[in-house]
Amino acid sequence: MLSYNEATQGARIIYEGEPYEVIASTISKKSRQKASNQVKMKSLRTGRVIEVAFHQSDNLEEAPIDKRTIVFIYARGDEVFFHEQGDKSARFALPRSLVEGQLPYLKSGGEVDALVFDDEVIGITLPIKLDLLVEEAAPAVKGNTAQNATKQVTLEGGIVVTVPLFVNQGDVVRVNTETGAYVERVTKAG
Repeated sequence: MLSYNEATQGARIIYEGEPYEVIASTISKKSRQKASNQVKMKSLRTGRVIEVAFHQSDNLEEAPIDKRTIVFIYARGDEVFFHEQGDKSARFALPRSLVEGQLPYLKSGGEVDALVFDDEVIGITLPIKLDLLVEEAAPAVKGNTAQNATKQVTLEGGIVVTVPLFVNQGDVVRVNTETGAYVERVTKAG
């Protein structure tokens, strides 16, 4: 059990029988009133965001979310297909809406962690940093290098990121999957 003030960003709790992840929380105490925790949280099943106030008398149940490794196969229509790690015959589909923001980072055969609640996969988590191939990059133009010279490139999966001018087509770059930002060049083309 968690107390009302432990419902902070990243905490996963059960609210009205459903698993939620806390997005933001603010603890406030007004004069002559008991302290409360204003919490904004997202349903891990539906993605719906709600705001709730928890008080000192509230006890919260921690959501028993398990993780297991699954392998991405492909996406078609409104479904995204995976299989259990080590068992290609154990295939299953998730609704595209559940993984929409993460889909460009998924590579066929790539492993991700599945979030499991009551034996049901309710979402996936990507590694924080991922190495991706630069598919399209304009060549660097001599003289464009005054300060912090950057350009836009397209990575596998159609992701567009801003990178330094020295990054070329065929290079492999590391990207932060939470922010979508370039981190570093991993390997040079050729």
